[in-house]
Amino acid sequence: MQSKVIKPIGLLNVNKEAPKFTVSLHSPAMDLAHFIEHYWVVHWDLRGQEPHLQESLPHPSVHLVFEQDNSRVVGVIKGRFSILLREQGAVFGVKFRPGAYYPFLNRPVSAITNRTVSFENVFGMSSQALEHQLFAQETPEQMIPFAEFFIRERLPEPDSHVDLINTIIQCVISDRSIIKVEDIVKRFSIPIRQLQLLFRQYVGISPKWMIQRYRLHEAVEKMTNRDIPDWSKLALDLGYYDQAHFIKDFKSIIGKSPEEYTKLLGE
Repeated sequence: MQSKVIKPIGLLNVNKEAPKFTVSLHSPAMDLAHFIEHYWVVHWDLRGQEPHLQESLPHPSVHLVFEQDNSRVVGVIKGRFSILLREQGAVFGVKFRPGAYYPFLNRPVSAITNRTVSFENVFGMSSQALEHQLFAQETPEQMIPFAEFFIRERLPEPDSHVDLINTIIQCVISDRSIIKVEDIVKRFSIPIRQLQLLFRQYVGISPKWMIQRYRLHEAVEKMTNRDIPDWSKLALDLGYYDQAHFIKDFKSIIGKSPEEYTKLLGE
């Protein structure tokens, strides 16, 4: 099973300090790959240190998150996501492929967009036994079989719409010329209303939001790598009418203007 310690795309406020935590990503078993993009495990040890507020720009994915006494399902978060890390701890997460949580939920995923739902409310059972099993293990590789057994017991039939959605998303990621919903409509010959309904029902967000989020990921990565973008060109690449509208939205999502955020990274 492949795993590696990395800095995932979407982390915010990454500066020159020593990392406050580690993240490892792990591939699912082949029979679960239609539904699951990867597992992620976060460890931190801040004993004797100040708590650390970590923020990120989420992807268009639903997550099943296991944390001691706080397991939950997290819908797509449209703004930035924040978590305060204290003392010592670990979290085990299941990142579903975009659209792949719909067969489990069997109702529009937009119902949980910007929402966190407790494990007990979703599955009708306590999470304590599974949490105990997971966090009693010494390595992520030992944790994964317990999570996969739980998911297999509830596994729905594969849904062809999931593959279509992920093909569209991979096309958006790899082809930077796609900056408008109409570009997807032309590329895949899908009526715009059908495309919008598909994303609202399966992914929980609009295709326009999806395009802008991946372009914004690119912008943040460039800034993190000290590769300062041409703001006017970037605004056009993100589908904005002008630079002013881009800066306004960037600040509303990131909490700082592009220039302020760039200066923060250099501190």
